[in-house]
Amino acid sequence: MRGLQGNPALAQFNHGIEREALRITPSGTLALTDHPTAFGAPLTHPKITTDFSEAQLELITGVHESVESCLEELADIHTYIHHHLEEELLWPASMPCGISDEDVIPIARYGDSNAARFKEIYREGLGHRYGRVMQTISGIHFNFSVPEALWDTLSKIDGTSSDQSARNAGYLRLMRNFRKNSWLLIYLFGASPAVCASFLRNREHNLQRLDPSTCYLPFATSLRMGPLGYQSQEQSLHRVVYNSLPEYIDSMMPALTQTHPRYARIGIRNGDVYNQLTDALLQVEAELYAGIRAKRKAEPGERALLAMQRRGIEYVEVRCLDADPFEPLGLSVSTAKFMDIFLLHALLSSNDGETAVQAARNLDNQLSTVHRGRDPGLELATADGRRKLVNWAHEILEECKLVATLLDDVNDGDGSQSLVEQQVEKVRDPSHTPAAKLHQLMVDRKQPFASLGLEMAFEHHETLMRRNLPTERQSQFDDLARQSVAAREAIEAADEKSFEAYLADYLSFREDS
Repeated sequence: MRGLQGNPALAQFNHGIEREALRITPSGTLALTDHPTAFGAPLTHPKITTDFSEAQLELITGVHESVESCLEELADIHTYIHHHLEEELLWPASMPCGISDEDVIPIARYGDSNAARFKEIYREGLGHRYGRVMQTISGIHFNFSVPEALWDTLSKIDGTSSDQSARNAGYLRLMRNFRKNSWLLIYLFGASPAVCASFLRNREHNLQRLDPSTCYLPFATSLRMGPLGYQSQEQSLHRVVYNSLPEYIDSMMPALTQTHPRYARIGIRNGDVYNQLTDALLQVEAELYAGIRAKRKAEPGERALLAMQRRGIEYVEVRCLDADPFEPLGLSVSTAKFMDIFLLHALLSSNDGETAVQAARNLDNQLSTVHRGRDPGLELATADGRRKLVNWAHEILEECKLVATLLDDVNDGDGSQSLVEQQVEKVRDPSHTPAAKLHQLMVDRKQPFASLGLEMAFEHHETLMRRNLPTERQSQFDDLARQSVAAREAIEAADEKSFEAYLADYLSFREDS
């Protein structure tokens, strides 16, 4: 970290946040209504769209240097939404509310264009592959990029360049270190130790009964990040390589282009009805279930992997954060600021490469932390043998304190070190973790997960209903909704080719697409 002291670039990281949340009824069931017209067209709205289900909102901020301004925009989006939900609420947790029947979950609809049909068929495919209930799991995505000035500084310190190839290498190093240590984030911020029993219908599991309608594990942290959530046995057998951008792209290509036996049995289509976009392991790049992804903004119609191959990595997207049910926005400023510390630590730490053995070790540690993270005796796998989670966590957080010192120096003592100390307290005492707090509330109140989640949903709704947007800000959201509808209609009017031709072009990986 020598040479970074006082560098103003450390105050210029770029952030963006995406929050997924289910719309629910006042009785706590999944809303079966259409995407509210007040929110515009989800195909084209830049701030308010849908994820898998028509009932699953996705709230998207712009890019901000300041964590505070990013969360302020997220608060504005939430406020606008809550003021237009009519009788509905937003479910506060990552694991879904009670769902009586998988078939009632409405897949998101986007309009009549080829682009809309593509998105809908992709979701049909997800439903066939993983089940619709699993797709209603929601989370927080934290986008992070390094400013040009910091790349320049790092190149001078290392005696290298700061061109795009060096940035690709830097982001991949960050990702390798993140993958090695992301179990710590699952421990610190995991907030899904229990699920509604309806979520487990017809699924194998090893959970225990907390009450007749709630299942849990005593030391669980984030069931969302385990086999019941965003883990795929098929994907776990395919190794994605993070050692260089060419290796990353080469390792992704077979997953996107080669027929997978299980998905071939589903079939791509029955007559005119599509079951999925392709029968490959991944229909599109976004289907990769990973705690962190390399990202590059793609042009319209351009495949994400081709965009990255052509122009390199632009930012990383962290996907292992549960929605914090205690927070109206699903994320606090303190958690977001700690993410800066953790990601900068990952960028600055050395890492010469990730072997297949290390990749398997990463997954083993993740699953151990998911199921038993709050067990004081839990040991994780390292290259040198088993090691207690608490001891390893303390070591990483001590290193994070050094990073926090750098950030405090350029942010007028902004409290980064105290944020790390808050995380140290969670390691010393697991009862301070969100998972433990949620678990203890259910035990103390003898309150099922579904009932507690609904109570929190009402509390957050009341909090955000007391927050009013300035007239100008309200008008901006109204304008975005109208503009999104016009943009969707323009896309529909501009379609000239058949959907079959549209899909073939997209899947071809043509260099001129």
